[in-house]
Amino acid sequence: MSRAFVREPDGDEVVDTLPELPQQPIPNYVTPEGMAALEARRAALRKEREELEPHTGTILDSGRLARVGRDLRYIEGRIGHAVVVGMAKQPRHEVAFGARVAVRDENGRDRVWRIVGEDEADIAKGLVSWISPLARALNGAGVGDVVTWRRPAGDLELEIAAISYPRPAVDADEPDR
Repeated sequence: MSRAFVREPDGDEVVDTLPELPQQPIPNYVTPEGMAALEARRAALRKEREELEPHTGTILDSGRLARVGRDLRYIEGRIGHAVVVGMAKQPRHEVAFGARVAVRDENGRDRVWRIVGEDEADIAKGLVSWISPLARALNGAGVGDVVTWRRPAGDLELEIAAISYPRPAVDADEPDR
């Protein structure tokens, strides 16, 4: 197609269609805390949208509103497909979603990770996504088991030292997977 027929925005015109943020084609497993964080993010974005809507006279404000709208659609999609995994019914003697896992690597270094949803992952806080290679290596292992974490930097043997799950805030009404 000739470039003559392609409409491009003028310098002072706002492009109101930002590319959508991609949603993963896998279940959105979340911990109860992760769901609360998603809902808090949605509330913050809704508030920001309400504050920006009356002030969209400038390109900068219109651009911010477009970004907030896109981010809000993304978070609402994540919430709409969320599966809250209750900790009360997780297996106590093996690693599964939501577990806090203490390991010792082959170099004698001790580490603790918690397996959480994608939206909750923060390696600096020891929170790893359930779909990460580390979580996949740990999944199903019990105390005393040795697993291999396949990493780009080289494989690392990990011995499971302890497994625990957070105590549920609510016993009877906690959601299941």
